[in-house]
Amino acid sequence: MARKRTRSPSPWRRRLSLLIKIVVGLAVLAVGALVIAVYVARSQLPSFDQLKSSPNGQMIRVHAADGTVIVSLGPSYGEWLPYSRIPAVMRDATIAVEDRRFRSHLGVDPIGIARSVQVRYERGRWVQGGSTITQQLARNVFLNNQKKFGRKFREWILALAIERKFSKDEVLELYLNKVYYGGGAYGIDAASRKFFGHGADRLSLAEAAVIAGLVKAPSNYSPTADAEAAVGRASVVLQAMVRAGDITEAEAAAARPDDLKLAPQPQQNSVRYFTDWALPQLDTLIDETEAPLEVWTTLDLSMQRQADSAIQANVPKGAQGSLVSLDRDGAVRAMVGGTDYVSSIYNRATQAQRQPGSAFKLFVYLAALEAGHKPEDSIVDEPVTIDGWSPRNDSRRNSGPVSLRTAFAYSLNTVAAKLGQEVGFATVADMARRFGITTPVNTHPSMVLGTSDVRLIDMTRAFASVAAGGVAVAPYGITRVTANGETIYTHETDRSHVLVAPYVAAEMIDLLQTAVNTGTGRAAQIGRPTAGKTGTTTSEKDGWFLGFSSGLTTGVWMGRDDARPIRGLHGGTAPARAFAAFMKPATANRPIEQFQTQVTLPDWQLEPDEESYLGAPDNATYVDPDGNPVGGGDDGPVVTPGDIPEAPAVRDPRDPRNRQDPPPQQELDQDFIDRVIGRTPEPTPRRDTPATPQRTLPPRSAAPQDDRPNQ
Repeated sequence: MARKRTRSPSPWRRRLSLLIKIVVGLAVLAVGALVIAVYVARSQLPSFDQLKSSPNGQMIRVHAADGTVIVSLGPSYGEWLPYSRIPAVMRDATIAVEDRRFRSHLGVDPIGIARSVQVRYERGRWVQGGSTITQQLARNVFLNNQKKFGRKFREWILALAIERKFSKDEVLELYLNKVYYGGGAYGIDAASRKFFGHGADRLSLAEAAVIAGLVKAPSNYSPTADAEAAVGRASVVLQAMVRAGDITEAEAAAARPDDLKLAPQPQQNSVRYFTDWALPQLDTLIDETEAPLEVWTTLDLSMQRQADSAIQANVPKGAQGSLVSLDRDGAVRAMVGGTDYVSSIYNRATQAQRQPGSAFKLFVYLAALEAGHKPEDSIVDEPVTIDGWSPRNDSRRNSGPVSLRTAFAYSLNTVAAKLGQEVGFATVADMARRFGITTPVNTHPSMVLGTSDVRLIDMTRAFASVAAGGVAVAPYGITRVTANGETIYTHETDRSHVLVAPYVAAEMIDLLQTAVNTGTGRAAQIGRPTAGKTGTTTSEKDGWFLGFSSGLTTGVWMGRDDARPIRGLHGGTAPARAFAAFMKPATANRPIEQFQTQVTLPDWQLEPDEESYLGAPDNATYVDPDGNPVGGGDDGPVVTPGDIPEAPAVRDPRDPRNRQDPPPQQELDQDFIDRVIGRTPEPTPRRDTPATPQRTLPPRSAAPQDDRPNQ
C-alpha cells in the first residue's frame, strides 16, 4: 500500500497565520492595556460629591474704596439641581441634540466617531466631533479644548472611566449642572436665570430648547447676542426631539422659541472702564489663578458718578470724552473712558493716543525752569524761524518783551519755540519721558506745540507729579487682594523717586495757577486754589484740560475717535468746564490747600488769545507731526455744538490810545456769554437702545498739527 504524502503549508499562508496571531495578540494587549487604564483612571476620579463642589473657573469680586462690590467677574453658578428636579424637557433636549445614543453607549460612541470621520472625508474639514455627553463632561472638568489626538485619547479613557464609576443619571446631572452656556454662566440654572430670569426647574419646552442649543457655540447662539441665531438653533433642537420621539410635531410647533421674553440684562456703566484697566494688572501682582479672589480698589463711587455727570453734561454732541482723577499718592479715584461703555468698550483714558496741543508746554517750561529760568524772567515775543519752521501766535501779533508767566498764561507759541530751542528739543522730550509719558516723543521743533501723541492717563500722571512737588506719582487702582480670606497682595506707594527739584515744581505751579486765574483755563476755576493747563489741536480736533487742587489731579480729553473737527472745541471751553463740574463736588469735603507759591497775575492782557474769547480757530497754516508745512483744506464734516462768535479785534495795550481798565469779570462769565449769543446747553442724547459693544478699537488718525496756540 502506498504511503500518503502530507503537504506543508505554503510560505504565504504561514506568514498570514503569523500576522493574524500577532494582530490578535496586539489586540488582546491593547484591550488589556485599555481596561487597566480605564480602571486606574476610575480609581483616581473624585467622588460624585467632590465633583459637585469643584469650581469651573476663577471668580473675582471687585470692591470700590468703600467696600461696595462694583462688579463680579468670572463664572457664575446657579443652584445645583439634582436629577429629579431637572425638567424632563431639559434632559430630553440635551440628549437629543448632543448625544442621542447616550443611554446605550459605554462613554464613547463608535457610531458617532465613524459618522464624524465620514463627514470629514466628504466635506474636507471637521464639522462634527462625535463627542458624547460623557466625553464633554470629561473635557470640561478634567481637560482642555486642544484638538490633539493625545488629548482626545485621554478624553476617551476618562469617559469610559466615568461611565464605570457613575450611573447615566449621575453623568447627566453632572453635565447639566457644570457645562458652560455662555455669558459666564455654568450650569442650566445659571443660564436660565441669566436669559429668562427664573430657575431651571421651571423651564418650558421652548426655553429648554434655547439653552440646550447653546452648548455647541455659546457665543454664536446666545439669545442676548443674536436672537435670530438662537431661535434657529432652538428649532434644530426641537426637530431632534421629534425624531427621538420625545415630543410630537404639534408640540414642537407650539413651542415657538421666537416668542420668548428674555430677562433684562444689567446695564454696564463707566465703572467697567476702570475694572477693564485695573484687573489685567493682577497677572503681574499675584500668582493665584484658581482660588476665588476679592480685589479691593481705589475707585470712589461718588467721584465716579460726578465724573460721569461732568462728561455727559459738557461733551459736544457727536464727540467722545474721557476723564481720569488721581489722588496725591496716585490712587485712581475716577475713570471715564467714553460716553457709553455699552456702545464702545474702548478706553480713551488709557488706550487712546492723541496730540495734547499746548498742554505739552508743561514739559517745555519745566525744562526751562530747571535750566535756570524764573517765572519773572523777560523774553521777547517776536517772529522766530527754526529749521524752516515759523510758529505764530493765534492773534497773529507779537507783544515784544513779556515775562515767562505771561507767555505761559496766554500760551504764546513763539516763546515756547524759543525756550525749546534754548534748552534743546531732546531735553524737552527727556523731561516728558521723565514725567511718565510712555509714547514716543519726537524732537522736531514743532514738538513744543504738542505734536507727539500721548495718553490721558500719562498726562494726568505728569501733572500729579508736579502737584506732588516734583516727586513721581504712579497711577494705581488695586490696593489689596485676598484669596480665601488671606491677603496675598497689598499696595505700597513709593515716594522716593524725585523728578525735579522742589523749587522747580513750585515755580511750575506758579505758572499753572496763572493759566487758570487769568489765562486760557479760566473756565476751570472752582472757588479754591487751582492750577492747570489747556490744550487744543489742529482744527479743534482735540480739547484737553489738566489741573489739580486740594490734592486731587484731574485730566479731561474730548474729541472724536475719527479725529474730525468739532467746531467750538477748545481746551478752555468744554474740557475746562467738565473739569470744574467734576472738581467742585469732588473736593467739596477736602480742606482748602494753598500752594507754596501764591498766584501772581501776568501783565494785563498783553496777548489775549482767541480761546479767551471763545473765538473760532484759524486753520490757515498746518504742520504735520514732523513740523513740516502741509496744505490746508476741507477736514470733512464738523460737529457743531453751537454757533461760536468771531473773536473781537485785539488792540495792543502797550499803545496809550488803547489802554483801558480791565473789563468786569462778568464779561467772561459763561452764563453771560450764553445769554448774549442765545446759546442753550445741548441736552444729553437719550440712549434707549444701546448698540452692541464694539470689540474692535476705533481707528486713530494722526491729525496734522497747525501752529495756532494749541491752548
